[in-house]
Order: sequence, then structure tokens, then C-alpha cells
Amino acid sequence: MMFKKNLLNLILPLLILFSSCQEKDANYLIEVSNNLDMPRQNETVEIPKSSFNNMLCQEFERLVVTDQKTGTSLPSQVLDTDMDGELDILVFQPVLEAGETRKYNLIPQQEPVDYTDMDVRTFSRFVPERTDDYAWENDRVAFRTYGPTAEKMIVDGTPGGTLSSGLDCWLKRVDYPIIDKWYRKTLEEGGSYHKDTGEGLDDFHVGLSRGCGGIGIWSQDEEKLYTSRNFSSWNTLAEGPLRTLFELEYQPWESPAGKIMEKKTISLDLGSNLMKVELTISSQEQLESVSAGITLHEKDGTMHSDKEAGCFSYWQPHADSEMGMGIV
Repeated sequence: MMFKKNLLNLILPLLILFSSCQEKDANYLIEVSNNLDMPRQNETVEIPKSSFNNMLCQEFERLVVTDQKTGTSLPSQVLDTDMDGELDILVFQPVLEAGETRKYNLIPQQEPVDYTDMDVRTFSRFVPERTDDYAWENDRVAFRTYGPTAEKMIVDGTPGGTLSSGLDCWLKRVDYPIIDKWYRKTLEEGGSYHKDTGEGLDDFHVGLSRGCGGIGIWSQDEEKLYTSRNFSSWNTLAEGPLRTLFELEYQPWESPAGKIMEKKTISLDLGSNLMKVELTISSQEQLESVSAGITLHEKDGTMHSDKEAGCFSYWQPHADSEMGMGIV
């Protein structure tokens, strides 16, 4: 018998951050309210397709979000989040002052509006030219993880491989996309993304750790953390501009509960320092718990843990600055 456990929101930014998001059938009108005493921006509102009437559902892919007060169109994106081949949510990022409510019209256009050429956007892709990384970024942070070829190189004793399912963090100083540029600089132009030339760098060490976020099965008897190896397959579901979304699957790995099957669905929104990871696990025997963690590197940072709130953070000195990581 297979025991299946879905663990949602291991690393979770707020997705719907406003007190109301309501569609008015007659005018395709929604209201978004900020009930906090602080301004809100760089936060994503999700509108499910299922909340619309039939007419609007037929026009879903061609909707443009327009501020009713100013007439300004806001960048938006439609996504297929359940991977059934049908677009099912619309996302956009309003800007609201403290306590403000704004109204937005959803206006169908003749053709879908393409926002993918925005200068500041999210992005992700498989990187076969650098062994087989998968990398993703937004305007604030960038990440990568490692595929089966990098694992095989380690197993075969070939230099240049990486054996880890932990996540690597790239530190950005700029808001525009850098993934393609940094790989090209390193692989084709004689430079290195390990050296900061003004845009940032990769000086984060993952090794066999969980990096800036990962999971495992802890054995108290053995005092050992069981983890997957590198991802074995990938699937890009959306590149951006407001949200990048993709899947990573892993070969079965050993644990005290027998073989583990693992799949991650990862998303990163524009303006967020946190990614969201939805983890699906199947095991041969029932799992008592799954552990989530991050690396502490030299253990010279400051930790904070709140079990009731379900969050953990770690701030550490890093080169001439500081780095903060967390799990929510």
C-alpha cells in the first residue's frame, strides 16, 4: 500500500494579500482592499477562473486589468496551475495605500496581451549548456538546482559535477533578468558568475546541504537525514512576467519509510524574496514527519524560530553584507 502525503507551502509567500477580491458580473469589476495600516505593493492577487461567469470564462485569456480610477492597464498573467491544459487563474499586482480600496475593470481584448517583454520580470529555464542546471529568478533573487547529468558526473568521478537536491542562491544587485547573461559570461566570454562585476554573483555554497531550502526524512535512531539526489526531470509551466512556475521530479530515494517518490512544484512571483514550493511525496510506509531546512554555513548567524507561527529564519554575515533565509 502506498501512503501519499501532500505538503503545501513549505516556502510560502503570501499569495492573496487583500481582504476582498470580488467580481461584478455586469461590468467585470473587482474590488481589492488593503485592510492594513501600511502601503502594499509587489504582492500578487489571484483570481480563479471558476469565480467568473460563463461569458467571461470564454474571454479569460484575453482579459486586461485596468485601474478604474486612472484608466491605467496593469500587467497581468494567466496560468494553468493544475496542469490540466486549461488556464485557471489570472494574477496581477495592484499598488494600494494603507486602508485603501481600489476598483479594477477586466476588459477583454481582441488578442491576448503579451507582457513577456517587460524589462523587469520573472524567468526560469532548463540550462543544458551548464551541465543541466535549472535556474529561476525575479527582480530580487535568483536560484538554481542541479540535474541528472551533474549527478552522474560525480558518480563516475568526472570533474565538474554536483550531487545535491539543495537549492543554490544567486545574489542580485539589479532588478532585470541575469540568468542568461551570467551563464553566457561564464561559459562563452571567459568571465565567471562567482565574481561580482556590478550585477551580483553566486558565492553561495550548497554542497550536500539543503542550501537555501530543501526537505528530508530525519531518522532519530540513526541521527541521519535522508534526502533525494539531483532532480531527474523538469517541466516549465510558466516563465513570467509576474510568476514563473515549474515542476521538478526526483528518482525514488531511500528512507526509514522505504522508497520515497518526490515532486516539487515551484513558483516565484515578481517582487518577492520568497519562492513557494508545493511538495508531493509518496512513500511505501506511513511517514510520521517530513523535515524542511536550510544550510547554516559557518553557523555564525542569528536564528529565529516560531513553532506556533510555523516559521524559521536565519540571518548570517555574508561577504561585506548579510544574507537572510527563511521557511514559512
